[in-house]
Amino acid sequence: MSSEFGKSLKLSVFGESHGEAIGCVIDGLPAGVKLDMDRIYLDMSRRAPGKDKSATPRLEKDIPHILSGVLNNTTTGAPLAMIIENTNTQSGDYSNLMSLPRPSHSDYPAYVKYSGFNDVRGGGHFSGRLTAPIVFAGAVAKQVLAQKGITIGAHISKIGSVSDIPFDMNDVSCDTLAELSSTSFSTISNDANKKMRDEIEKARMNQDSVGGEVECAAIGLPVGVGANIFSTVESHLASMLFAIPAVKGVEFGVGFDFAGMNGSQANDQYCVKNGNIALKTNNNGGVLGGMTTGAPLILRVAIKPTPSISQPQHSVNLQTMEEETLVIKGRHDPCIVPRAVPVVEGVVAFALLDLIMQENK
Repeated sequence: MSSEFGKSLKLSVFGESHGEAIGCVIDGLPAGVKLDMDRIYLDMSRRAPGKDKSATPRLEKDIPHILSGVLNNTTTGAPLAMIIENTNTQSGDYSNLMSLPRPSHSDYPAYVKYSGFNDVRGGGHFSGRLTAPIVFAGAVAKQVLAQKGITIGAHISKIGSVSDIPFDMNDVSCDTLAELSSTSFSTISNDANKKMRDEIEKARMNQDSVGGEVECAAIGLPVGVGANIFSTVESHLASMLFAIPAVKGVEFGVGFDFAGMNGSQANDQYCVKNGNIALKTNNNGGVLGGMTTGAPLILRVAIKPTPSISQPQHSVNLQTMEEETLVIKGRHDPCIVPRAVPVVEGVVAFALLDLIMQENK
């Protein structure tokens, strides 16, 4: 299994959902970065399960225990190693999954690829629980980026049929991003917040799940981060965003809406603003030719409904090769989108910092 990302800033993630612990190693961090641990704990708590009916009732505090690379809350330049103990597992709920793979999960292809030796408890190394160390790494990266004047934040842009107010793609404020990054169910509109919660509750009561979208913005980026061909900002970020379980689509700027536009509508024309070159619009989401333009970097990810639902589903017994009805046990999110918001923020922060560090070598 490949669980590493980055070139100048490297992240390695380890552990399984129901193992003793999960964690990560971050290699390449500069020395002397003062870490705000309360801010890191806040991001971890936003992703952590068990807070309300919109999430799985599995209660994990997700307190990171730093093993190396930090002294007096300041990075030393050595690899930063961190673990999170798994304290609330119910592995017996997954005893039937070695024979009956869950629809839309990794169970079947992993069973074939790893000859049945993969850990299926809670999804093992394929579990969304592995996003906890990614959030930690991203929270560290956000603090390094903040020293460079770069701010990142995200919100739930859609759940089911309910949409939030989108970002103004040419004018996103630090205050807005800071506010969104301080709450567990991040929306711009209070009305959308309530309607989204109702949509999730409806799915939960129907023993079902619902998907959605997360919109993320990064502001303060200088012009020219990234490159063309195989080193674009989009390709680097997308490769890490697709590492988030359940992410099935990524778009920058207006994304797929470009397909229905004319060039006269789509082009971001230039102007002078406060003595600097600026863009009149930001349809391209802050990236042209694979490089940042100085406008806000805007992207959205599509997240599929949680595959583990309580309704009976069709599967095949891998030992008998006979079709069987599968009833999934365990504790699962009726909607993973709210908890995915800090994960998307963390991924964008880590990938951007890696790009910036590559160029500053």
